[in-house]
Amino acid sequence: MAPPLPHAFGGPAATGAIKREPEDFIVEEILGFALTGEGEHIFLNIRKRGENTDHLARQIARFAGLPGLAVSYAGMKDRHAVTTQWFGVHLPGKREVDWAGLESETVSVLESVRHNRKLKTGALQGNRFTVTVRDVQGERAALEEKLAKIKAEGVPNYFGPQRFGREGANLARAEALFSGELKLRDRKLEGIYLSAARSEIFNRVLARRVSDGSWKQALEGDVFMFADSRSFFRAGLDEETLRRVAVQDIHPSGPLWGIGELATTGAALALEQAVAAEYPSLCEGLQRKGMEPARRSLRLPVPDLSFEFPDADSLRLSFSLPAGAYATVVLREAVDFEGALD
Repeated sequence: MAPPLPHAFGGPAATGAIKREPEDFIVEEILGFALTGEGEHIFLNIRKRGENTDHLARQIARFAGLPGLAVSYAGMKDRHAVTTQWFGVHLPGKREVDWAGLESETVSVLESVRHNRKLKTGALQGNRFTVTVRDVQGERAALEEKLAKIKAEGVPNYFGPQRFGREGANLARAEALFSGELKLRDRKLEGIYLSAARSEIFNRVLARRVSDGSWKQALEGDVFMFADSRSFFRAGLDEETLRRVAVQDIHPSGPLWGIGELATTGAALALEQAVAAEYPSLCEGLQRKGMEPARRSLRLPVPDLSFEFPDADSLRLSFSLPAGAYATVVLREAVDFEGALD
């Protein structure tokens, strides 16, 4: 079992439970671009309760009489939740579908709009979250202080446990895949396992920097990113760079492992190489699979975090995050919670 990930601010100030009811975890996708109103793709904005994203995509395809590949979505969403999510349906020509027939007690079609491009994985600005924590136990003043610190300083941008499957099964399967024990023909499953391996290496680099306090500071040799961007850039540790890091305009980044050389130099490179040396099977396996290297911000800002206490033992938080970030990694810094994570 992987060692626990260190907390940034000394650990949670309270305990509690999430997802007692789907309404305790509300997610709304932020598409981030305007739909054209014409084209051969129909974008469906759907609110679902307790529904698996991939399962619903297959339902949509069957309902419209289309192959499964004709329906796409930008990202998976929690099943134990109420989520508002976009699905793309490739429906060329003038054929129309009465999407009202897709609705049920758990599925509502809020909007259907034509667009001229396919909805691709990751084509999303972010998500808005409203999370209710039940059975909160802890000193309220300490919890409020912790939440204020999260809002002011952000949190370590860990990949959440959802990425690794139940009890880390996805990571174990990645190891089996790299060793040759597991043979796969399913490209989608393989992608899930490769992503788990990359996420584990990233989390371990970030954990090292949380432990030494450099996750929100610039190290010599760092490369930097904007929170909502996938591109990175090098910058010297001059006064302007340090200022931009301090005000959360840019953030130090960590590796999403792949072929080729690491982008960092100096102290940052030495740290990443030291972590990689502890996980040779994962790093070498990803390289053999030809994974293209990428970077991810080490810090996750949460500037719009707000919270309230609806009653004596409940906490409700609202905040938005860029695509690929996890609400649970925000929550874990304040509350030691229990509850379903898929």
